[in-house]
Amino acid sequence: MTELEDRLERFETLTAECELIAKLATDSTKREFYLKLGEQYRQLAVDMRQAIAIRAAA
Repeated sequence: MTELEDRLERFETLTAECELIAKLATDSTKREFYLKLGEQYRQLAVDMRQAIAIRAAA
C-alpha cells in the first residue's frame, strides 16, 4: 500500500469513528462536534481519492 492509500484508509477510519461517537453521544454539543469532524475527515478522504487517481493517471 502506498502512503496515499494509507492516509485514505486512516481518514475513512476516522470518519467512521466520528460517526459512531456522534451516534452514541447524549450531549447535543458533542454530537454536533463529531458530526462536523466526521464531515471534514470524509472530505479529506475524497480529496485523497482524487490525489490517488491523479497519480495513477500520470
